[in-house]
Amino acid sequence: MGLGIWQVQRLGWKTGLIARVEERLAAPVVEAPAPPGWPDLNTREDEYSRVTVTGAYLPESEALVKAVTEYGAGFWVMSPLRTLEGWTVWINRGFVPQERSAEPNRPLPVGQQQVTGLLRMSQPGGAFLRSNNPAADRWFSRDTGALALSRDIGEAAPYFIDAARNDESELPIGGLTVVRFRNPHLGYALTWFALAAGLAIASFILLRREWRR
Repeated sequence: MGLGIWQVQRLGWKTGLIARVEERLAAPVVEAPAPPGWPDLNTREDEYSRVTVTGAYLPESEALVKAVTEYGAGFWVMSPLRTLEGWTVWINRGFVPQERSAEPNRPLPVGQQQVTGLLRMSQPGGAFLRSNNPAADRWFSRDTGALALSRDIGEAAPYFIDAARNDESELPIGGLTVVRFRNPHLGYALTWFALAAGLAIASFILLRREWRR
C-alpha cells in the first residue's frame, strides 16, 4: 500500500512537470539569463524555456559530446558563444553523425549570431557508467563548467541552449531535443494496490484456515 501511495504521489509530480514544461514551450521567447540571474536558475522552474541570445562564437573551442538520436550514433556539437555583454554560454548547435563529424562538415558561423532555442541545465559528471574525460577530450554529457575549464574560456553560464531546428540538409542538425517524459506511475500504482489486495485476500484465507484448525 505504501508503494502504491508513493506512485500516486509520483504521478502528481510527473503530471505537474509535464504541464509546466508544456507551458514553457508555448510561452514567448525571452532573453537568455545573464550572470546576475544565474544563481536563481533551477531545473524545476527554468529548463526547456524558450530563450534567445546574441553574440559571436569563439573559434577553436568546440567540443563533441557523444549522442544517439533518430539519426543514429554521433555527437552533439557544443560551441561557446561570447555575448555582446561579454559573458559566455554554450550552444548545442545540433547533431552530426559519427561518420560525418570531421571539421569541414560542421562549419562554425562567423560574426554576430542570434541563437534561439531551449534552455537546458548543465549536466555535470558524465552519463550512466561513463564519466567525462576532459584530459582526453572525451565527453558523454554536456557539462558546461567542465567544458569551459577545458577550453580555458573562463566562467560560462550554468546552462546551455539547444539551438532550434535548421535545414536538415546542413550539419549540424538542430532542434532534436526530445521533450517527452514517461509517465507510467498510474500503472505502477494500480499494480502495487492489486498486489496489496491479493496479499490481503491470501492472508485472510490462510488465517481463517489456521483458525478452523
